[in-house]
Amino acid sequence: MRAHRSDRTAETHLVLIPSYNTGAKLFETVEEARRCWHRVLVVIDGSTDGTGETLAERSQHDTELSCLQRTRNGGKGAAVLDGLRVAAADGFTHVLVMDADGQHPASLIPEFIAMSCKHPDAMILGVPIFGRDAPRVRVIGRRLSNAMTKFETMGAIGDSLFGFRVYPVTPLIKVMESSRWMRGFDFDAEAVVRLSWRGVTTINRPAPVRYFRAEQGGVSHFRYGRDNIVLTAMHARLLTEFLTRLPLLAARRIRSSRH
Repeated sequence: MRAHRSDRTAETHLVLIPSYNTGAKLFETVEEARRCWHRVLVVIDGSTDGTGETLAERSQHDTELSCLQRTRNGGKGAAVLDGLRVAAADGFTHVLVMDADGQHPASLIPEFIAMSCKHPDAMILGVPIFGRDAPRVRVIGRRLSNAMTKFETMGAIGDSLFGFRVYPVTPLIKVMESSRWMRGFDFDAEAVVRLSWRGVTTINRPAPVRYFRAEQGGVSHFRYGRDNIVLTAMHARLLTEFLTRLPLLAARRIRSSRH
């Protein structure tokens, strides 16, 4: 059953799914997303597993599904940025970004977008509810990034790494185009910090997350050593800049608390 609604959200909100060698899980994720929302854009980030070609063929028979293929793998942030530019050119004001590996709850797409419609200037950020299938090392490992992000945003961000989020398109494009960072795995954490610094309101919403074993089709490109080094370097940059911004951010927080 497809999602069909008569309100303007079909014209303002787009589901954006970046994907790199996600295999069959991509097709399951797209199908779930299409059941729950009208317009879905998948950005194939230089995949070599044939998913781009298959999805492009499927999009020929589904006018609400679009497929953008990047010739080279550039990272999650680079894929999202390309998708944002397409969304902006097509007149969309917001995107709901979700991962292609089936971990994110497509059933919550309407709820998150409805919240975005009530608060169009805000970013709606998922905060993961972990089940028993969550790798303990992943749960523990994200605590440091979350602690740093909370400090850098004065408590505004509920979770720094969960990629199920609704963003206002224009502010996010400006943030990303003003920096050479946020093109890879660092996108999720740095983008929300910089949007928060620019005054974009944060609304944190709980959302369950699923982890699939390899025999269930689960795919992960996370590398604990490499990616934790990337996160550490990113937070070192952000912390240095945060300290210079602190007086301005504190003044903004005081003003907002008075209203």
